[in-house]
Amino acid sequence: MSTAGELDGSAGPRPLAVVALGGNALLRRGEPLSAANQARAARGAARALAGVGTHRLVVTHGNGPQVGLLALMGEAFHGAPPYPLDVLDSETEGQIGYVLELEIGNAMPAQETVTVLTRVVVDAEDPAFSEPSKFVGPVYTEAEARSAAEQHGWSVARDGDAWRRVVPSPEPRRIVELRAIERLIDDGFLVLCAGGGGIPVIEHPDGRQSGVEAVIDKDLASALLASALGVETLVLATDVEAVYEGYGTPEQRPIAAATPATLRSERFTSGSMGPKVEAVCRFVESTGGRGVIGSLNEIEALLDGRAGTQVLPDQRQALTDKGDASHGRAA
Repeated sequence: MSTAGELDGSAGPRPLAVVALGGNALLRRGEPLSAANQARAARGAARALAGVGTHRLVVTHGNGPQVGLLALMGEAFHGAPPYPLDVLDSETEGQIGYVLELEIGNAMPAQETVTVLTRVVVDAEDPAFSEPSKFVGPVYTEAEARSAAEQHGWSVARDGDAWRRVVPSPEPRRIVELRAIERLIDDGFLVLCAGGGGIPVIEHPDGRQSGVEAVIDKDLASALLASALGVETLVLATDVEAVYEGYGTPEQRPIAAATPATLRSERFTSGSMGPKVEAVCRFVESTGGRGVIGSLNEIEALLDGRAGTQVLPDQRQALTDKGDASHGRAA
């Protein structure tokens, strides 16, 4: 498919970018999981996206807090067995897609927006099914987490200074609805898709598909989507301004520009920045495009190469894009 956008009247065709919303784009850490808080966060995200004039966008998003909340609700209802995670993934993709569609429509009345419930194929033999690692649901104290784990049969783990439930997070392999997404993009829609990493399914030898108990990492799914669409830029928009060297220490500094090799030489936490770094590295390595991690509040500057951590395949090109890299260290 062609990734060139419609003419903007002056600069010619606009390129296409995939923007993955995370962090405070949907819900601040520790904030009550209310519909009002989600709507407020979505409104802020929509206003930020409405300020982008240089690119057409395909938008993905996380669902960790929301899918965890639905799972808790299911555990509390004793009239039927709890719904499996793949069904909850689909519910949250529709729920968050609706809220984002509503707010994007209010912020950009001329832009048609559509949500695509997106199946993502995973491997039934993925070792992640026996090693839960994806955080979902609200935060707990250690005592609360261990009590909930005993009550519900969960796996739990430390997430920063709190504790949360963890579930399997297999590798995304293929976007089932890719052709539909491409056609909608070509027709001018802003597409919301692969929400929460998509709905995990496995393929059987006879071609049938079935859902599985998992939540796919939304950043890895976004990287796969961006590669499959052939876009030039993948942006992981979060609640921090950049990837930090020495994060959490007195010497921490934002990394302004890097290559996949330099980023991979650093250590990042598996439950937070690690998957984001891995996602942009995979995208850059497989496509030769540009990956960016930074604050949603600076989305235009992220896309223009003026903010965040800009990841490019060639060190010289990365430094050229960032000039003197004045907002941080050039890796």
